[in-house]
Amino acid sequence: QKKTGVFLLQDGNQEPFNVRLHLAKDILTIQEQDVICVSGEPFYSSERTVTIRRQTIGGFGLSIKGGAEHNIPVVISKISKEQKAELSGLLFIGDGILQINGINVRTYRHEELVQVLRNAGEEVTLTVSFLKKTPAFLKLPLSEDCACVPSDQSSGTSSPLCDSGLHLNYHPNNTDTLSCSSWPTSPGLRWEKRWVDLRLIPLLHSRLSQYIPGSDLCRQNAFQVIAVDGVCSGIIQCLTAEDCFDWLQAISTHISSLTKHNIIYMGWVDEREQDSLQDRMYTPKFLALRGSSLFKFTAPPVTTWDWTKAEKTFTMYEIMCKILKVILICSSLLIQLCNCRFSQDSDLVDQRKHCFSVQTESGEDMFFSVELESELSIWEKAFQIATFLEVERIQCKTYACIMESHLMGLTIDFSMGFVCFDAASKAVLWRYKFSQLKGSSDDGKSKIKFLFQNPETKHIEAKELEFSNLFAVLHCIHSFFAAKVACLDPLYVGSQGAAAA
Repeated sequence: QKKTGVFLLQDGNQEPFNVRLHLAKDILTIQEQDVICVSGEPFYSSERTVTIRRQTIGGFGLSIKGGAEHNIPVVISKISKEQKAELSGLLFIGDGILQINGINVRTYRHEELVQVLRNAGEEVTLTVSFLKKTPAFLKLPLSEDCACVPSDQSSGTSSPLCDSGLHLNYHPNNTDTLSCSSWPTSPGLRWEKRWVDLRLIPLLHSRLSQYIPGSDLCRQNAFQVIAVDGVCSGIIQCLTAEDCFDWLQAISTHISSLTKHNIIYMGWVDEREQDSLQDRMYTPKFLALRGSSLFKFTAPPVTTWDWTKAEKTFTMYEIMCKILKVILICSSLLIQLCNCRFSQDSDLVDQRKHCFSVQTESGEDMFFSVELESELSIWEKAFQIATFLEVERIQCKTYACIMESHLMGLTIDFSMGFVCFDAASKAVLWRYKFSQLKGSSDDGKSKIKFLFQNPETKHIEAKELEFSNLFAVLHCIHSFFAAKVACLDPLYVGSQGAAAA
């Protein structure tokens, strides 16, 4: 579900400022408020020049905060209700005052700037720029409709941390109505305060952290999101612990959902070189089980483009993973399956203990090693899950074949089993359920002989087919059998149901 909220962001050593978070399915967008030109010819900078005139009642109708003595820019902190309509699109709460009648006041102290405005005459030209990092300092809600409070004229002083009202010549006994005819208009230009994107955090493989890096100190009601390429959100400060927990839960759910639907598992392994030299038998590789494929990288994929640059990619249902250890057989169906040529050898190839092999559709064996037995178990389960999900997704696979010199098609169907049909007429010649396969053998080149049991006569019927890609067919059959067995295993079905929930 999409989610939006306004928070404070601490980015480096800068003052915290208001940002808006927008959580979508696969990305967290951090937005800041800015003033942009929405009509007319936009300027190359964000600076605006506005000329306003002093009124009989209400003066300039503005209040300011800040000053150089506090390392805070002087900003417009309030605009009177009466003036807001006339100044719409010209001045905004949060505008920093850069020049007054051409005088550079960027480094002026608060009282110095107030005095310049007091002596500016009946008309003043302000050069301003919206300071994105000031809303937190102003302590004003972004949409608050606030009234100006005149400064104390008798004291002659003002505070840089309080609003100083620029209501000069303010006469309470004057009952004249305010005339807005002399306020400026914007010929051809209009500016608006809007939320604009500051940072985009892709959620796939991102991580959350409430802790100060390298310590056990937990930030109070705050967290950060770090993307896989290292881009950090900055410290997002929530108002309450409930808000913080709510957003942590929501972002974590999105990250988990993306990982579950895109990545089954990924991690570093060592690959045994086919033509290994004495001093380098193994090379680090990064494997990823994603969607319908196994990816092999020399380095982890960071960007979307990186996924297109894999060293090799294999289709899940046409490869076979084998853990190089003693396999306990617990199903007669698996016993039948393990009679196949490609499942017989399970010996380790060298002194490394925690290893597995992946046989590709071309019959090539790739050998991988991991450090711990627990890692090996994770990879084994990951391959099982990836295979099951892919078979469940595609449901059936058809291969062209030759039987008795005729062009045929063999469909391996998750529901129906084996279906052989004539390629020209599409007429079904025979079909058998998975449970009716009693044995098989192959010549290691192109031919497979299936032994099916006739359900009525109980006789064994042999069917010999020839394929252009023998190992792809063998591995596909293996994958469909493994998925079928998984469906019958209550422990596996239960674990998948719990994961889905």
